[in-house]
Amino acid sequence: MSENKAASRYAKSLIDLSTEQNALEQIKGDMVLLAQVIDEHSELEAILKNPIVPLDKKAGILSDVFGSRVHEVTKAFLKLIVSKGRSAIIFGAAKAFIAQYNAIKGIVTAEVTSATELTEANRAEITAIVKKEIGANEVLIREKVNTNLIGGFILKVGDRQFDASISSGLNKLKKEFAQGTV
Repeated sequence: MSENKAASRYAKSLIDLSTEQNALEQIKGDMVLLAQVIDEHSELEAILKNPIVPLDKKAGILSDVFGSRVHEVTKAFLKLIVSKGRSAIIFGAAKAFIAQYNAIKGIVTAEVTSATELTEANRAEITAIVKKEIGANEVLIREKVNTNLIGGFILKVGDRQFDASISSGLNKLKKEFAQGTV
């Protein structure tokens, strides 16, 4: 079984268990913390993926790092994954949990690349459009600034993309001139 599939299955099981225990929100917070810490500390990820490091050592490290900061269900989950020799997928399982949680709650992430910083009015308008078009309950906006766009923006939500940048329009016009269609 691929690591992504296994991570997704562990995440699904954890969502089911945390829902049953009425701790979904807290476990989601734990998974965000877990993903953030592993992402920021590549040494921790290297230890978790290293097959030479003994399982009890990995469990001890996770307990030291996250011990009192996470819910009991999360502690048990981490202990189970390590005991099964699957510590390499902890980061993937945390990310899969967050993705599945967002899908359940109707939360989508919109990536907006613009020529300049977005204003609050821009953010509100993008949020309203995405909610209407996608049917999302909540929209998380990730912003990037790319001055090469000249003006406008590129909006990506899932596998959809809307390009309203000036540079894209100019490139399209340039191609049309080159083909002689204009």
